[in-house]
Amino acid sequence: MELLQELRVLQTGVQILAGFLLTLPFQARFETLDDFQTTLYLANVALAALTTSLILLPVSVHRRLFRLHLRAALVSSADRIAKVALAGIGLLSVGTSALVFDVTAGRVAGLTAGAVLLAVLLILLVYVPSRLRRQAVEGS
Repeated sequence: MELLQELRVLQTGVQILAGFLLTLPFQARFETLDDFQTTLYLANVALAALTTSLILLPVSVHRRLFRLHLRAALVSSADRIAKVALAGIGLLSVGTSALVFDVTAGRVAGLTAGAVLLAVLLILLVYVPSRLRRQAVEGS
């Protein structure tokens, strides 16, 4: 149940970012994007679609395997899929922020914003959980 709730949170985040990205081509300013910005935009759209698919994958796996009494395999695979989807939404956040900063404040600002957000996400999504796990193992 906890894993399902986490997937719901991830799905909402991806939907918001994907919805934002999908509205951009219909804006007048979209035509002024340079090649780098267009490539970054398309990479973000592809990443949003892939991440959405990853978030849906545990549901598909569950539907196909549920009656086979493979609960451990279901939970284990959903856990791995959720971790990959979390990385996808992290990269999508980095790419989208870099694009917005690039378009509004310039290339240096876009690359800087992307790099800073990537570093922050690595700390929050990789380092902090690893450290908490290590502390919990050492404390038990």
